[in-house]
Amino acid sequence: MLVLSRKKDEVIVIGDDIEITVVDVRGDQVKIGVSAPRSVAIHRKEIYDAIRLENEAAAQSAHIGMNGLAGFLRKAQGSSS
Repeated sequence: MLVLSRKKDEVIVIGDDIEITVVDVRGDQVKIGVSAPRSVAIHRKEIYDAIRLENEAAAQSAHIGMNGLAGFLRKAQGSSS
């Protein structure tokens, strides 16, 4: 992990098109601004983790659903013979 010290209004650049600006510092709270292309998703870590877990659960549910459908189709084909 790269650790940098920045003061208010100073900027960190990531790649060619992402800028992180220190907007305000009060006590132990730092406000930052992020400028990035619309194609780059930006989330707080806890929100990102919640989205990832929800997507994994949906994918697992879809996988189980497809297995159930495959079993149903096998049974249906077996009974029509």
